[in-house]
Amino acid sequence: MPKKYWLFKSEPSSFSIDDLQKMPQQTEHWDGVRNYQARNLLRDEIKNGDELFFHHSSAKPTGIVGICEIVKSGYPDFTAMDPNSDHPDPKMSEDNPIWFMVDVRLKHKFSDTISLQTLKVTPGLEDMMVNRRGARLSIQPVKPEEWNIVMKLARSLILK
Repeated sequence: MPKKYWLFKSEPSSFSIDDLQKMPQQTEHWDGVRNYQARNLLRDEIKNGDELFFHHSSAKPTGIVGICEIVKSGYPDFTAMDPNSDHPDPKMSEDNPIWFMVDVRLKHKFSDTISLQTLKVTPGLEDMMVNRRGARLSIQPVKPEEWNIVMKLARSLILK
């Protein structure tokens, strides 16, 4: 199965790339997605070995701050069954898994943000979902050609 590419959005006040960097093995589950379209991607499409751009939303500037890889394909989001979590769902149970999550591992943190404004003016990224007006989905597919263009922008920003 060919590798797929994604963009995962997170508000840095909730979970940032710095938070991920501090985790054991720089790995953490990506929980709390409560949108059915994004849930379907987590459950059905996103697989081990896929890569993603980590995107900070509601930040200054908003944009891509690093690269991660999927290290565990979709499984039920246990935080939905925890009434003390930030995003519980009383309808979810082990017998009725409504919400799903994946595990991500940090590959590269950028030295600077590739801003949304930069993405919007970069040739070849005009149709990238993150650039579309009203495209607020927190989990978004990225076409291989879009991935390659953003990677060219990122070359000088990858921290070793």
